[in-house]
Amino acid sequence: MPWWIWLLLALFMLTMIVIGCVYVVMRGVKALHVIGDVGARMGRSLDAMSQSDTSEQHSEPPLFTQPLRIATDRYERAHIRVIERKDAQRVRHAHRWAVWSHFND
Repeated sequence: MPWWIWLLLALFMLTMIVIGCVYVVMRGVKALHVIGDVGARMGRSLDAMSQSDTSEQHSEPPLFTQPLRIATDRYERAHIRVIERKDAQRVRHAHRWAVWSHFND
């Protein structure tokens, strides 16, 4: 092969290497900006969480320091809500099946 073909191939290779390096640097800078934004959002969230914990005083002592009756009452109320939600879901499903079966008739 003549020498000028080798020169063109070498210049093409160097050009591709430079373009690749520029691409990598640009993507790296963009990634750093994204990481910086995520870090800033996390910092704001963590700061807001720490401020709310220090400024808000709990009016009620922790549950494990209270009588067992209070814990059982809370559990009972929560369990009643769970049962009500399951019953409501069952009613919604039955209603939906009734509507679908009406369309199939």
